Amino acid sequence: MQLTETRLSESHRPTLDQALEAIRTRAYWSPHPEHPKGYGESAPADGLAAFEALKGTRFDLDQPGTDDWTGGEVSPYGPRLGIEYPHPDIDVLLPAMRAALPAWRDAGPELRALVCLEILSRISARTHEFAHTVMHTSGQAFMMAFQAGGPHAQDRGLEAVAYAYAEQTRTPAAADWSKPQGKRDPLELRKTFTTAGRGIALMIGCNTFPTWNGYPGLFASLATGNAVLVKPHPRAVLPLALTVRVAREVLAEAGFDPNLVALAVDRPGEGIAKTLALRPEIKVIDYTGSTEFGVWLETHAHQAQVHTEKAGVNTVIVDSTDDYRGMLSNLAFSLSLYSGQMCTTPQNLLIPRDGIDTDAGHKTYDAVVADLAAAVSGLLGDDARANALLGALVNPEVKSRLDGAPGLGEVALASREITHPDFPDAVVRTPVIVKLDGTKPDAEAAYLSECFGPVSFAVAVDSTADAIELLRRTIREKGAMTVGAYTTSAETERAIEEVCLDESAQLSLNLTGGVYVNQTAAFSDFHGSGGNPAANSALTDGAFVANRFRVIEIRRPA
Repeated sequence: MQLTETRLSESHRPTLDQALEAIRTRAYWSPHPEHPKGYGESAPADGLAAFEALKGTRFDLDQPGTDDWTGGEVSPYGPRLGIEYPHPDIDVLLPAMRAALPAWRDAGPELRALVCLEILSRISARTHEFAHTVMHTSGQAFMMAFQAGGPHAQDRGLEAVAYAYAEQTRTPAAADWSKPQGKRDPLELRKTFTTAGRGIALMIGCNTFPTWNGYPGLFASLATGNAVLVKPHPRAVLPLALTVRVAREVLAEAGFDPNLVALAVDRPGEGIAKTLALRPEIKVIDYTGSTEFGVWLETHAHQAQVHTEKAGVNTVIVDSTDDYRGMLSNLAFSLSLYSGQMCTTPQNLLIPRDGIDTDAGHKTYDAVVADLAAAVSGLLGDDARANALLGALVNPEVKSRLDGAPGLGEVALASREITHPDFPDAVVRTPVIVKLDGTKPDAEAAYLSECFGPVSFAVAVDSTADAIELLRRTIREKGAMTVGAYTTSAETERAIEEVCLDESAQLSLNLTGGVYVNQTAAFSDFHGSGGNPAANSALTDGAFVANRFRVIEIRRPA
């Protein structure tokens, strides 16, 4: 089936226009159904069957430069996937990708955007299949893998395409220029302006959210005229390999070289990401993961535009509330979702040691912590519900941090082990809450370091003013993807806002209902700010896409 520009425009131009309107108004909008029933009656069974059929196979992409086969993914739920992926000879693959660039550049911003939307549309149609791939590589529970790995990731990819299109079309494709010369004839030129990608973009995937964190960079780079080499995390290859397969199929059907999108899977311990990151052909890098490697990329990959999302220490200030039960319920859910394995999960809860005022009366520090522990325990008391919220621990390092947390302070809520009825080998644990004294130097080492996973610290501070100053220091020194606060004081609210404005951190105030500090909505919310150490870019704004392309001008006498 050949995809013509007319067909693509008829299918996807209305969606692109809606996305452009959504990023302008910041209103809620999504073309991707969140509910599993939104994909047809047979979709759940078909998706599971498609995922099962991938196990134990050789994942051939027919891309050039394959010199070996590699893979070793083991689901956090226990089963081995047994899939082999092509290992690249990069001296063969990268030149093939570069050769695909001129035709993609000449396609222009609109056709590139429409091709990207066709890729996303086909991924959306297979959301159930993708959900199983995300679940069994990240450890997310199925419903979260379905939503975050499916429609929410697709929304983020579409959002990036919309921003890419908007930034590229700020400059007209052509202009006639005439400068008056008094009595003489004017100086006249015909000028053309072509948006050209920088070259090959490298997208380095993460273990926990391979599609949600991967799609913004992938589609921003592709839509701006770059080729994209996808380097997945070794434990989470399948969701991105499947994405590459879909992209290559669409590109070929649209008349473009499929080598505009390729996959690079390394052998165990090979560390191909570092090698690729320093290749002169790589002009853009997107990375989500550890601070150590993110800083290495920023320091060494000078030839590339580097976008990183690293570690941060997310903080919630608890000053006062007019909905005590709602606050506890909201925080309990935020701490529990996906076992705290989100870059947006709160870690430090700063609570005045003299307690807080609430609609249920004054609550001491100890009472607030005990009530929060009870709220988490109540939320996760039923094992079936707990499994659906927690998912599985994604790797042994998370379990090690969880096991070590009780040695850091007084345990207010102990973690407990839960058995998964369908996957007995899954490591499922409830969160731990540890009480720390914010004035003690030995506690500072704990709460000023990211402890990724189901670990949170209830930090006693002398006052709300001290909490605000600690918040400022935490963001400035360690970074934060999210900040939360509960207060009934307009003065306190303004002081917290000032800190977040000064230090470039995204703030959520007084969340007590069905919106949580660790969730963001594409087209409306910004994920990260790019202005503090946790990340040097935001998903998604104009800055995230604008430097992925350049505008090349050609002038001729009119």
